[in-house]
Amino acid sequence: MKIEVIKLDNAAAGEVELNDAVFGLEPRADLLHRVVRWQRAKAQAGTHSTLGRSDVSYSTKKIYRQKGTGGARHGSRKAPIFRKGGVYKGPVNRSHAFDLPKKVRALGLKHALSAKALSGKLVILEAADLAEAKTAMLAKVAKELGWKKVLIIDGAQVNENFAAAARNLDGVDILPSMGANVYDILKRDTLVITRAGVEALEARLA
Repeated sequence: MKIEVIKLDNAAAGEVELNDAVFGLEPRADLLHRVVRWQRAKAQAGTHSTLGRSDVSYSTKKIYRQKGTGGARHGSRKAPIFRKGGVYKGPVNRSHAFDLPKKVRALGLKHALSAKALSGKLVILEAADLAEAKTAMLAKVAKELGWKKVLIIDGAQVNENFAAAARNLDGVDILPSMGANVYDILKRDTLVITRAGVEALEARLA
């Protein structure tokens, strides 16, 4: 698959041949769903917790006699039905992460890249470089190119000026090629990959 390459000033910079094994697959929703679920579960903190019956602070003395009160029989104020009692089966500290084979993760990334390429929302950039770390300069470029919610994937290293300019710009995010992931790609309207990024992704996935 051939696609045109542009510069930040929207000038043409030739063409690049994309590997069909990475950018030319028919996207599968089930694969993308599995990988996104794995990512979001892994990112979940899991720090929510409540006090159970064994955790609340109360005396263990029987609260009243077993029979003759005309009421229900109870042995502890820690029971969940009492005010300030322990919570029954409440959340505890735990990891929400689960395993997903590396092959499935890699295949999910290929399908995410292919989905953007086939929908026409993939842009190949000559280089993501700025002479100065000016947010206003990058905002002007994004407006002229029609980028609203965009993810930019660079090569192994991200240009420091570009990263600094994008940091305070809402809707523009930049990642190195090793940081490319399914969730971030699908979350944005436009995917921009530099020439170096294309080479790095194809070397990683092809």
